[in-house]
Amino acid sequence: MSSVFANVTLAGLVKDGTYMETLHKVQRLPHLNVFEQYWAAWYAYIGNDILATGLLFFLLHEFMYFGRSLPWFIIDQIPYFRKYKIQPTKIPSAKEQWHCLKSVLLSHFLVEAVPIWTFHPLCERLGIKVQVPFPSWQRMGLEITLFFILEDMWHYWAHRLFHYGVFYKYIHKQHHRYAAPFGLTAEYAHPAEALSLGFGTVGMPIFYVLYTGDLHLVTLCLWISLRLFQAVDSHSGYDFPWSLNKFLPFWAGAEHHDLHHHYFIGNYASSFRWWDFCLDTEAGPEAKAAREERMRLQAERSAKKRV
Repeated sequence: MSSVFANVTLAGLVKDGTYMETLHKVQRLPHLNVFEQYWAAWYAYIGNDILATGLLFFLLHEFMYFGRSLPWFIIDQIPYFRKYKIQPTKIPSAKEQWHCLKSVLLSHFLVEAVPIWTFHPLCERLGIKVQVPFPSWQRMGLEITLFFILEDMWHYWAHRLFHYGVFYKYIHKQHHRYAAPFGLTAEYAHPAEALSLGFGTVGMPIFYVLYTGDLHLVTLCLWISLRLFQAVDSHSGYDFPWSLNKFLPFWAGAEHHDLHHHYFIGNYASSFRWWDFCLDTEAGPEAKAAREERMRLQAERSAKKRV
């Protein structure tokens, strides 16, 4: 029986023959908003929290990833948008798209499905809640912001490590098959990379709940959805006048990550620019010229001191 309600027996009372019939019963309960009603009906109707969470996470991941990749696939077919393409002469072919799609689907079903389907028992051990009502929007917003910052830190250092020696040759090189990335390539990666970089997305909330003892699964769902949006968008290959980095200068976006794929080095962070800026690992000819100028000025100052 589901633990979506504080009163565990309530889930059995509202469960009916179909999901919609269960939802209609849940809607009669007081003090639940629309999102909480659909959430509670899902867990009550399934009746098994392990199955409900596994299905929810798997379907959410597939819907958000491929749903966000589809618009970029369509845009690639429309010449009008080429003026916004960062590498306008490199439009992915149907063969490249198909190869990437097959690899990503294989990864989703054979690599990522296992931790997804075993996630609910971990939630129970850690104290991640599924109960309604949800936390406040303000709390969820603060937690998701923290997860973005922590994941970006993990991604920067893990990604930078993958560019060294055997890590690049045998693992990360697969992701760099496409020097001009497109939406689907966000999760086109070696299984070891998918799991290690993916740990930043799931591991940071785990550390958070280990420290605070309080996290709701719906916050995780929203966080993973936004993280998937960010990952696919950063691989889209397009930089629009309305892209988020035009309004938030510290946001990385496609322009930042496209340079990483084009030059195969630098711009290691996922969401923000500050790690690459502070540690002088920005990619591209402008960043290289700025580094050389700083080195020249530093050499001149050192020479003057020795005189």
